[in-house]
Amino acid sequence: MSSRVIDQIDRRILNELQADGRMTNQDLSDRVGLSPSPCLRRLRQLESDGVIFRYVALVDPITAGLPVTAFIRVRLDRQDDRNLALFEEAVAGFPEVMECYMMTGDSDYQLRVLFESLGAFEDFLRQKLTRIPGVSQVTTSFALRPVVYKTSLPL
Repeated sequence: MSSRVIDQIDRRILNELQADGRMTNQDLSDRVGLSPSPCLRRLRQLESDGVIFRYVALVDPITAGLPVTAFIRVRLDRQDDRNLALFEEAVAGFPEVMECYMMTGDSDYQLRVLFESLGAFEDFLRQKLTRIPGVSQVTTSFALRPVVYKTSLPL
């Protein structure tokens, strides 16, 4: 990523795209107050600098058949580089894992994981997560409902 400073125009471009990533360059340029050519140049620069690193569609998990959200805290028996790398590589390959964070405090990692049912959660726990070498403790909380869910950064 470049060390270029993100200015107010870049922030407006990013905010508009976070709200609607499919808008045309013409619509984007109208909304941020630039003509289309400089707007497209700035957009391409944000992409090449890695500020914008991909475009996605947001899918509703419940509608897609994944109504169970679990937050799983994992503690490893050792936090050496080898065990950390083994764990991270394993969870990166599990399609159910939506997010994984290395943590401070009582657990080494926290995962946000989606399931179609509690049975699918049990299978994940028994057949995948606890079989990763070095996993010593797993604690799970289930989300009852989302209260705040944002995908846009506060720019």
